[in-house]
Amino acid sequence: MRETEKKGVSVDLFGYFLFKLRNMGQKKKTASLFIRLVSAAGTGFFYVKRKNPKRIQTKLEFRKYDPRVNRHVLFTEAKMK
Repeated sequence: MRETEKKGVSVDLFGYFLFKLRNMGQKKKTASLFIRLVSAAGTGFFYVKRKNPKRIQTKLEFRKYDPRVNRHVLFTEAKMK
């Protein structure tokens, strides 16, 4: 009995370590998406940001620098193409 119990434990540990080795380099998938911040000046200039939709449900708006018009303008969220 004891020999079979020991074998069962060692097999369980071996299986556990195999499972850990197989999943060693894998990372969890992130919930964040890449979004595009498009200039309201209509120049076509944009920034790319990451957004976690689970935490932030509203559309993002930032006042950032647009080099095509040499001033700070409003940038609004748009989907990546």
